[in-house]
Amino acid sequence: MANNTSWLFDLRGELKDNKGIVLGLLGLVLTLVIWVTLTYGIQPILPRQTLPSPGRVLGAFGDLYRDNDLIQNITLSLALNYGGYIKAILWGIPIGYLIGLIPMFRGLFQKQVDAIRFLPITALIGLFIIWFGIGSTMKINFLAFGIFIYLLPTMIVRVDEVDDVYVKTVHTLGASKFQTFYSVYLPSVLSKIIEDIRVLTAISWTYIIVIETTGSEGGLGQLIYSAAQRQGRVDKTFALLIIIMLIGVFQDRMFAYLDRKFFPYKYQVNKSYDKDKNLKEITLWSAITDFMVTAFTYIFLGIYVLLAINEVFGFLGELKPFEYFFGERQWVIHFMGASIILYQAYSLYKKYISK
Repeated sequence: MANNTSWLFDLRGELKDNKGIVLGLLGLVLTLVIWVTLTYGIQPILPRQTLPSPGRVLGAFGDLYRDNDLIQNITLSLALNYGGYIKAILWGIPIGYLIGLIPMFRGLFQKQVDAIRFLPITALIGLFIIWFGIGSTMKINFLAFGIFIYLLPTMIVRVDEVDDVYVKTVHTLGASKFQTFYSVYLPSVLSKIIEDIRVLTAISWTYIIVIETTGSEGGLGQLIYSAAQRQGRVDKTFALLIIIMLIGVFQDRMFAYLDRKFFPYKYQVNKSYDKDKNLKEITLWSAITDFMVTAFTYIFLGIYVLLAINEVFGFLGELKPFEYFFGERQWVIHFMGASIILYQAYSLYKKYISK
């Protein structure tokens, strides 16, 4: 019996087959049992003002939906999140390549990059208000800067980590500087930086909650502050935190999907491969996720095109969902929609035309 369960306590042991799923479900059940135990009864171990019961938190979801425009606030925060990511990536990756690859730029800006990591980002809110006002533009730029100051130093490190053997190989084959960048530095760095971007998801939500308390444009941060804490509704606070965690898990899975989509060579498809190659294995969950994302992508594109046409011609009357759900941040959805359409068109071109 001891041998059958010894794997549970192996140092850095692997969870094979469905054992990880089973343990994960048991962990959720155990957490719920502890939560119920601490909040059960007329006089619970922890007072309801400190820790609401699971039932109260579950009921708070309905209150948020009915009284606080929950869906609209979620979409506003999502647009802010993705808008910050888009701007941070569009700035951070090119600048990271310049500083990491070109000695002149490294000499000019390396010290500033090393120092910028220590900026207390929340102390800069006042400056961003002065520069951009208190609207969506300020909030997206603030979030983008918060992601940028973590992304830029990481980009430079990833450039330094590229193995010289690949660079020397393409030089031996007569590659130019651009060909070296395109065939070695671009795929090698991007395949690693996407995992760093996944880690930044948690940091981004911290900044979102902070910045959304400025102004009154809505969002989950504003909802936590106004509808939950000011009203003394701790159950609503817990419900909103659960929503943020679920969104974070969803975003993490999305980045994992993009990692498999753009860098498939990092993953092991055939289990007969040598494990020493340190490739990741595509799990059943990953395959299911891929199918769901593919189906969702085409559904999203169909709905997006329909609603985008409606924004111009108004065939749905006065109903304009983009304006209602995203406000001034709807450019983020248009950018994402256009990017997905271009990528899908390019994929179809490569698959059926350019052979």
